[in-house]
Amino acid sequence: MKRMAIRSKTIVLKVKKKRPSGGHIRTRVVFKPHHKYIFVLGGVMSGVGKGIASSSIGTILSAKGFAINLVKVDPYLNIDAGTMNPTEHGEAFVLNSGLETDQDMGNYERFLGRDLSPHDYITSGMVYRDVIEKERALKYGGKCVEAIPHIRDNIVERFKYASQINKSEISIIEIGGTVGDYGNVMFIEAARVLKMKNPNDVVFIMVSYLPTPGALGEMKSRPTQNAVHQLASYGVNTDIIIARASTPLDDRRKEKIAAACNIPTEHVISAPDIQSIYDVPVNFEKDMLAEILLETLSLPKHKTSDTFKKWKKMARGIKDHEDRPLNIAIVGKYFNTGDFILADSYMSVLEAIKFSSYIVKVKPIIHTINSRDFEVMSKVKSEKIAGFTLLDTMDGVIVPGGFGESGIEGKLNVIRYCRENKIPYFGLCYGMQLMTIEYARNVVGLDMANTAEIDPKAQHLVIDIMPDQKKKLAEGKYGASMRLGIYPAKLLKGSIAQEAYSYFGLDKLPKLTMTVKERHRHRYEVNTKYIKKLEEAGLVFSGKSPDGTLMEIAELPRNIHPFFLGTQFHPEFLARPLAPHPLFTEFMKVAKARRKGI
Repeated sequence: MKRMAIRSKTIVLKVKKKRPSGGHIRTRVVFKPHHKYIFVLGGVMSGVGKGIASSSIGTILSAKGFAINLVKVDPYLNIDAGTMNPTEHGEAFVLNSGLETDQDMGNYERFLGRDLSPHDYITSGMVYRDVIEKERALKYGGKCVEAIPHIRDNIVERFKYASQINKSEISIIEIGGTVGDYGNVMFIEAARVLKMKNPNDVVFIMVSYLPTPGALGEMKSRPTQNAVHQLASYGVNTDIIIARASTPLDDRRKEKIAAACNIPTEHVISAPDIQSIYDVPVNFEKDMLAEILLETLSLPKHKTSDTFKKWKKMARGIKDHEDRPLNIAIVGKYFNTGDFILADSYMSVLEAIKFSSYIVKVKPIIHTINSRDFEVMSKVKSEKIAGFTLLDTMDGVIVPGGFGESGIEGKLNVIRYCRENKIPYFGLCYGMQLMTIEYARNVVGLDMANTAEIDPKAQHLVIDIMPDQKKKLAEGKYGASMRLGIYPAKLLKGSIAQEAYSYFGLDKLPKLTMTVKERHRHRYEVNTKYIKKLEEAGLVFSGKSPDGTLMEIAELPRNIHPFFLGTQFHPEFLARPLAPHPLFTEFMKVAKARRKGI
């Protein structure tokens, strides 16, 4: 028996067997290796970059030719992230399926460059609900249902099913929270069981923080050591430590951590603060993390694919063009949380701007502006109002998605100012609805135009709730009750939207694109009763649902305004580092044209 080849998916053996009549016959025997699991946990404190670390590990292992799936575990009892306040939890990222997830799922998709399935997201709420529903249906045969084994085994089944659905070879599973949190104990226990049954198929990575107290000026490793020891008390030994710190670790710190945590020194990976998160996979590659993981998992070491060269080029280029700054304002209401600004509320929007800026070769300077600062505006078109002159210094303005009444009049005033003063404007979801209301009020002449979300008794409900949504709200069903997930839209030939979608890059030939698919998250739509009046007044609905009943994109012709466009969907959810979204790219091109000299 002779080993002929070892691949990521199979081990192929060449076997010689004797023929009854003499001579030999060659046969091939194929062995499929066990599925591999990499668990990423946090130590010391939250917010140190587990999601970026997990995404980056997925990137470097994919570049090695392995089929990867990434799973995010959130320990909270919410079924999904849809009902969470974005100022506290960050944006809710929507998958093609319509599942509202944690923002880390957005990072996963951006780093892997592909769509994820709903099975790649797990919450404690999902698990407990599933177990309880099975118990009520007598699926456990009358047994006493307990956390162990039933909750734990349900989690294990979810881990395995996600790998099967994705047909992956390696699962990278990020367990949310920090070691020591009560909420993630069952998930750690599930991971422990997998390790116990298949010791060579499971790796545990701790992303931990090493503080440098200002008064001492010395990096401290004791908190990380304590976190590793606490994880060991759960029956789980750490294999690799990704040490987050403000500065790189020196050899002394690495040796100290390795000795205290019983791992090889090379298994302590330094992860200092960096300018761009897209440098993380590049740094991991330099530290040979992929090779360390493959060796620990007893997998063959493949060469890095040429695709990773494109990633490294992007990671370098996204930081360039300091001499070509572009001022982009994001006018929202989710920025203020006491004395802090929470940009995570619009994470996907910010990243989409970066990707398109790289293509357009500019450096975006993001200005987060609170819409409440624009609540009052003169009714005189030509008059410059104090405060609004700030918008004159912007090269482009974005009004992103949101919910509720707070700050809405300010947004409407900003939209009007951008329209009247030819400032490139891009409205996302709520930003398109408000753009339509502003146009109805100030151009069509419907002074009382509004959205049913703000004033359901308004005289002109230009934006109204979908009929099926009214029933859900009446029943108090708010979670997962909106128009969620991916839907098709037909584009109007010759429109700004259609032209933008027909280019895959600035230097490539156009391709006629007439139908697109985009992700939604909303329950209100443009009221069809007002479509004719709006169109007669000059507003163009350049994207509609296939049956023509739902308005997906609104815009003004280019001869009226350089870029005044809104989408009912969220284009930012499909923007990728190596595949920027065409509408964001078109917006950045027009914003660049507004800024002379670059």
